[in-house]
Parts: sequence; C-alpha cells; structure tokens
Amino acid sequence: MSVLDIPELSLVVLAGSSGSGKSTFAARHFGRFEVVSSDFCRGLVSNDENDQSASKAAFAMLNHIVGVRLAAGLLTVVDATNVTPEARRQLVSLARAHDVLPVIVVLDVPVPVAVARNAQRPDRDFGAHVVKRHHDQLRRSLKGLRREGFRTVHVLRGVDEIEAATFRRERLLNDHRDLTGPFDVIGDVHGCLPELVRLLGELGYRPVLDPEGRPVDAVPPDGRTAVFVGDLVDRGPDSPGVLRLVMGMERAGHALAVPGNHENKLVRALDGRNVTVSHGLETTLEQLGREPDAFRAEIRDWMDGLVSHLVLDGGRLVVAHAGLKEAYHGRASGRVRSFALYGDTTGETDEFGLPVRYPWARDYRGRAMVLYGHTPTPEPEWVNNTMCLDTGCVFGGRLTALRYPERELVQVDAEKVWYEPAKPFPVAGSQDLPTRADDELDLADVLGRRSVKTAYHGHVTIREESAAGALEVMSRFALHPRWLPYLPPTMAPVATSKRADVLEHPVEAFAAYAESGVAEVICEEKHMGSRAVVLLCRDAQVARRRFGGNDERTGVVYTRTGRAFLPEDLTEGLLARLRTAVDATGLWTELGSDWLLLDAELLPWSLKAESLLVGQYAAVGAAARSALPPALDALAAARARGLDVDALLDRTAARAANSARYAEAYRRYRWDVDGLTGVQLAPFQLLASEGATWHGRDHAWHLALLDRLVTHDPVTFRTTRRLVVHPGDPGSVAAGTEWWEELTAAGGEGMVVKPLANLTRGAQGLVQPGLKVRGREYLRIIYGPDYTEPRNLDRLRERGLGRKRSMALREYALGLEALERLAAGEPLWRVHEPVFAVLALESEPVDPRL
Repeated sequence: MSVLDIPELSLVVLAGSSGSGKSTFAARHFGRFEVVSSDFCRGLVSNDENDQSASKAAFAMLNHIVGVRLAAGLLTVVDATNVTPEARRQLVSLARAHDVLPVIVVLDVPVPVAVARNAQRPDRDFGAHVVKRHHDQLRRSLKGLRREGFRTVHVLRGVDEIEAATFRRERLLNDHRDLTGPFDVIGDVHGCLPELVRLLGELGYRPVLDPEGRPVDAVPPDGRTAVFVGDLVDRGPDSPGVLRLVMGMERAGHALAVPGNHENKLVRALDGRNVTVSHGLETTLEQLGREPDAFRAEIRDWMDGLVSHLVLDGGRLVVAHAGLKEAYHGRASGRVRSFALYGDTTGETDEFGLPVRYPWARDYRGRAMVLYGHTPTPEPEWVNNTMCLDTGCVFGGRLTALRYPERELVQVDAEKVWYEPAKPFPVAGSQDLPTRADDELDLADVLGRRSVKTAYHGHVTIREESAAGALEVMSRFALHPRWLPYLPPTMAPVATSKRADVLEHPVEAFAAYAESGVAEVICEEKHMGSRAVVLLCRDAQVARRRFGGNDERTGVVYTRTGRAFLPEDLTEGLLARLRTAVDATGLWTELGSDWLLLDAELLPWSLKAESLLVGQYAAVGAAARSALPPALDALAAARARGLDVDALLDRTAARAANSARYAEAYRRYRWDVDGLTGVQLAPFQLLASEGATWHGRDHAWHLALLDRLVTHDPVTFRTTRRLVVHPGDPGSVAAGTEWWEELTAAGGEGMVVKPLANLTRGAQGLVQPGLKVRGREYLRIIYGPDYTEPRNLDRLRERGLGRKRSMALREYALGLEALERLAAGEPLWRVHEPVFAVLALESEPVDPRL
C-alpha cells in the first residue's frame, strides 16, 4: 500500500484518460462535496454529462465552483481528464489565485484496460482512438508537471498501484493552531545580541551558555515560548551569536521563528547568488567569515527552512515578518511568502531610495491578532488588532517583545547606535502611523454590505440597507457603543402545533430537540417583562477603566436595541441594589472579576411598553367594550322581533368574549411603579466577566448562581422557575407539557425550552439556543382578540418560520462572537462589529409577531 501525502488545504487535480477510473478513485478517497466533476458540470449546463458541445460552459462552471471552495479554505478535487497542458494551466492558475498548493495525481492505466471499461458503459460511444490520444498526451506531459507549477506530483502506474493507494492529509507548515502559548513575540533583532540577552532576561528566560561562554539557549518561564518575527541578522554587532542563540532555543522547543527579508537575502548570498551586498549584509558576511564552514552551512539550511508565517492559538494569532492581510492567513504560495517578507509596496521609492510601503494594517479587519516587524517605528502601537514590534534597536532605539495573550509590552534600550540608517530614525511621537485607538470607531466598519466572521456559525452577511437602518438607531437612540458589548438574539418560535385549539405547544419543541440529538432540555418560565441586558461594574473607577468614558456611571441596563430602560438616576439605583447582592453573595471573588454582564428580564412589561399598551392594546379593548355591547343588545332585540340574526348574534357574542379575554391578557403585563418600587429584575444567565465567557456552563449552573441574588433580595430580584425534561422520555415530555399548561392556565406567558448544556452543536451546526412556546391567551395579545376562531387559526398555521429561525441562529452566533471578543480584551471596534450586526439583522423583513 502506498501513502500519498497531500496538504490538507490544496487543489488536487486528477489526470487520466477516459476510462482510467478517476471518478471511482475520487469517490473512494475524498468526500462527496470535495470532488468537482467536469461530467457533472456538463450535466448541470446541458442535462447530458456526455454532451461535448457543452464543455466550454461546463468548465466555466467547474472553475467557478473550484474558486468558491478554495476561497472558503476547502480542499478541492477536480475530476476531469486534464491530459493537456492547457487544461492543467487553468487549474494551476486557480490555485495560485487563491494561494493554495496545486497537487496532481496521475492515473496511468494501460490503454486496453481503459478501452474495456468504456465499452461497458453505453454512454461512452467514442472509439479506442480517443483513449489512446488521451494516454499519449498525458505520457508526454509527465516530465514537465513540476515545471507547470504543481508542487506535488503523484504518478500511479497500473491498476494495482491505483488500487493500493491511500492519502494522508498533512497540515501546512504554517499551521500551528494547536500551539496555544503563552508566547513572547520579539521584534527585529538585527544582530543585537547584547540587547536580545537582556530582553530575554527581562522576560524571565534563563540563559544557557556553551563551554566558550556563548548563549546557546534560553529556558522560558511557566511554559512560555519565544516567537521571533524575523530579521535576526545584518547591521548589528553579532549576527552569528543571535543565530546561534535562536537556533538553540528552537531546537530545545523554546522558540519559533519566521524569516525576514534579511534572512532571505543572506541565504541567497551564502548560495553564491548575485546579490547586492548592502544594508548590513556586508557586516554579517564579514562576521560569518570568522565562523567554521559547518556553522555557515547549518545556519543557511535553518534559515532556508523557515516558513513564511505562523498561525497560532487556534488561528487567533498570526506572526509574519512584514505582516499579513487576512486573505493570506494559513495559505501557501509565492505571493503569500513575498507579502510576509516584504509587505505590500506601492512601486514607488522615497527620497532615500527606499520602497514606499502600503499601510495594509490600516485596512485590516481580521479576527486574528497580527504581530510583525520589518518597518522600524519608535513606538509600537495597535493598528486594527495588529502591531509592529520593530522599534529600531540597531538604530539606537529599543528591542521590543509583546507578551501574548496578556498584550503587555516589554522593552530594553539599545546600548548604542550600531548602524546608521539610510533614512533618519524618527524620534518617538513624530512618525505618521496609521494608528487607531482601542475605543475609536469608524463608519467604514459598519457601512455597506458587510460580512462578519463568527467562530460558531461562519460568516454572517449584513445587507447594506440593514446596516443603514441600524446606524440610525445606534446614532439617535442607543447608548454609547462602549456600554453595549452585547445584544441578545431574537428568540425562535416553536413549530406550529397540529392541535386544533392552539398555535404553539411544547410537544413540538421537545420533538425538535430530540431530532437534533439533544438529550436534556430545560424549560424556563417566560416572565411578563422585557428582555434586558445588565452591565454592572464594581464602582465607577472600574467602569471608566474597563469601558471608557469619564462620568460616574457604574453600568447600564438596556433593551434588545441598545436603549436605556430607565433614567440614569433610577438605573444607578437598580445597579446599587444588584451590586449589594453581588457583594453579599461573594460573586466578585468567586468569578475573579470586577464587572459582570447579565441576561435578564425587567418587569413589568409596561415599564418599557406603556405607550404601546395605552395606544394600541387598550384602545382595541376600549373600542370593543364601547361597540360590542350595544350591538349585542340590538341583535337580541331583532331576534325577539322574529328576525333571523342567530348566526350574527353568535359571532358578535364570541367577539365580545374574545375581547374580554384580550383585555384580561394584556392587563397582566401592567402594574403601577413608583421609582423602583414595583420594578423587578429576573436574571437568568451570566454572559461574561473579566477574561471569561460562560456559555460553556449549563443553564442549571447559571440559574443556581443567580438564585443567590434572589435569596439575598427577593423584592428586587425574581427567580426563574424551571423544569428539566428528557425529550426522548414520554413520561418526562408529559410532565413538561403539564407544567406549561399550568403556567399558561394561570395567565403566564409560557416558557422557553433550551438545551440544558447551553451552547450546543449538532450534525447541522449550531442548535437553536431556545424555542419559545407561548400560551394561548398570551398569543391573543400578539395576533388579536379573535385569533382563536377556527378560520383564523387555520390561516395562521401557514405562517412561515424559516426566516425567523435563521435570524435567531445568526444573531445568536454574533452575540457569542461579541462576548468572546469582549472577554479576550479586544478593542471596542472589534467588539462593536458583531453587536452592530445583530442590530442590523433586526431590520430585516420578518413578521414581528413570530
């Protein structure tokens, strides 16, 4: 059995004559969606897989599909004959355009075997001469496949070799997502060995010396790893010493490194190639001239083997010498390597003869933090979650390291100016950097059609018109974005019930979760209030330090659209009560945080919706009470006179009864409050705290934690009643149904059914975080007094739920993304991006009654 290695992100091109078994081979070794077949594409455009006249359109479609998959970072296999250089050239170009490695697998089957196979297929009516032509064309190409651009070439000769082949998918050399740190990322050293030794000492690394007293390793503290951004050599006093130390650290597992443009040039010089000996290379070559040949060979091979960039910590950190835009992260091509080594230049040179570099970081919007060097700057500054760590040590500046994930800078001053720069090294503060403060927001981040990348649901697209609507709400009505680290998602409704008398019923919720493989759900009482998010800080100083501003606020209580529920004085009063309860229950210490973000319900509903109750619901009730009793009296009198009005009288009586139930239903959601007297908060989930998100903890944990607040102050806080149900157990389902019937019969709104485990993934991805099951009488408020009439219920059963459910999942994923970014300490504009996207989705055309 032969094992064929292929990169796990690559374009795999199958090549072979008709009848060589490519489709069978592809189906055996690759996934159903990984293979793109030219025959299938012919069928799509002509309804006939063998219609050769449709080949041009078919290959246009094939190339488009391949491009879309490669752009998404998916391994893709092309199943076509691919026997001519022209056919393969297009595919190599596609791979290069998407910065993935092209691989070719040749199935070299003897002509008689291929002809015999074709003869067994009635749809293959061409002669043996076609197979022979394919075979000859492919044979002539074999020696030149690498020259065509294929990085890996596998040739399988004969049926036995093809049958015995298996594939092994290898991670790209830049893929170190399994390494989670912590890291100490060190900027351009440029031969400054004394400063490097001092910096490692400041970082807590213990030096290891060889018998000659030279540093050959540095042992890190607490399992940390040093990461060097390149340009270790040239200009400084001891480039060989720097290489000796860094190579030793890497061999010992204490360091990682990427190449800089100076290492790239040094390799070419050591190979004897024609390079211009300048910009400090002359210094390094002179220093290496005093070293043994074996050492020069060792450093040459080590530098040549360095990978253009490193993707670390699950993709959250990228290190490249000159930086790297997001489209190149985790990709492999000459273009990616060139960008990583040299950055993006405008093609111009400045007055000092140096290339003018395009400020790529100014446009960066990626999820990963990018750390780099290359262009010396007096002060390292954050630019859109990127930072340049080259602070010009060799020019008399400083050598800089960034601790990750702590985001702490550690620096040492240069001993002297080791090398006079061609361009004067600026004094700190005088440079024109494309900087961006952590709390600075930019319209470009939210305007137009946007795509927000989430960790749990891929890319979420925001339409241009939705973004415009959200911008108006955010700018005119909402709190300042620094107070809005999260917006809760809309809640998906349960599937419409098949029962004759109700529109929603818990049986459908239990069945939906059982189908998704959820073994336990929790049913939570729906309160007669409004969804509220509470951001509580321990004091005003914490609020200013963590969330910005310069006022005395200690937090906020806001709606699903980011508006304050209460005037500031009442908000502070409610937060003071909550703070007292958190103090008394010891949650600050237990959670290791001086701020908390809570999901809750604020009661009564009239606190937010008084105008809606008066202007809409009460108006309908008043009109019914005014109009229907006289109508009933008139119809009764008409019947007494012998007129046939029985049907009309019955309908009018039913409408009067429905209107009375309608008024009774909405009145439950209103009661008088005086200041905070009568106001209650029902917290049901801890969303985030300093450095932590809590969607990995089950709902029972959250509710038990927050019940401690209720125990301390049952007047201000209200518990959320709940019941755990096993969807696969009929007895448990019956108990859950009975509980819902009790809640709704007593006038309750209903319940929300959630996976007990909280964040849950199924075979199809994210599982709905909750399904609301509303009571028969509550829905009368939503759909009108007469919605329970059979003709109306039948019409409502046709309501479409798909768009609402899709929105609920997308908003849920965006909310999780915002929480993760907040807990990670990312800048405000990064946290605000998914929050704004939730608000934008809310303006999509979805029936608000669902």
